Amino acid sequence: MDIKKTSLVILAAGMASRYGGNKQTESFGPSGETIMEYSIYDAIKAGFGKVIFIIREEFSAAFKEVIEPKLNGKISTGYVYQSLESFSGGRQIPADRTKPFGTSHALLCCKDILDGPFAVINADDFYGFDAFKQAYNFLTTEIKEDKYACIGYELKNTLSDNGSVTRGEINVNDQNEITGITERREIYKEAGKAYTKTGDTVTELPLDTKVSMNFFCFTPDFVNWSEAEYYKFLDENTNNLKAEFLIPEVADILIKSGQGVVKMIPTQAKWFGVTFKEDAPVVKVALQKLADEGVYPVNLWA
Repeated sequence: MDIKKTSLVILAAGMASRYGGNKQTESFGPSGETIMEYSIYDAIKAGFGKVIFIIREEFSAAFKEVIEPKLNGKISTGYVYQSLESFSGGRQIPADRTKPFGTSHALLCCKDILDGPFAVINADDFYGFDAFKQAYNFLTTEIKEDKYACIGYELKNTLSDNGSVTRGEINVNDQNEITGITERREIYKEAGKAYTKTGDTVTELPLDTKVSMNFFCFTPDFVNWSEAEYYKFLDENTNNLKAEFLIPEVADILIKSGQGVVKMIPTQAKWFGVTFKEDAPVVKVALQKLADEGVYPVNLWA
């Protein structure tokens, strides 16, 4: 296995409807860094050799203007554009559909550029160095064509004070292999506890529940396999304007079909992110604190 090909794939094509702006290129760090720059910095430190950005073509120029000068000479870069028509298989996409078809569809758009094992993350989440170190170790020592991994965070460290969030609840067996990932779409905090709402049903979730933050380790075989699943998804959901083809749900299909194993790798890294506009000041304070403590340079790329 050529570890030099180990890539970090960053999902940056989302429309950020709850946030109300293009948070992927917004400044959060002390020297104007975006959140994903901290992920890239940690990935380089861990050993990753390439970063692939999945973006929408209409804002590619602005995106590259922000990111390319900072990364030049530090890590190889690649770009993939996610569009509603990609991998439609001739199916008619409703004219009213504006939202991309989700994270696993975005990953599918990388099919022709992936040439080795890779990790995939969200652009707007801060994951912490330990997560990248563990991911790189798995990608270079353990991964196989039918053995993948998911970095698992504790639910209490992934909630927002400003609204409900979506998280993939992870269940594992005695070998720490994931037996199922349940997508919980309305998780919120109240009186020091966490709850999830499905329709009119409210259920409490333990604060130490392990959840997926969309940090997975795969080989290109997973992406190739997912293509047929995407066509099934389209056939069932083309006219559902809000339906999304999400990585945790597709990984869950793989696991339950018996065609692959996904290991859960727990991390003690502190996660934070910007789901809502009100989260931004909190993230800026947290990044400044990490710089003050010397965990990161005041300027990542100086």
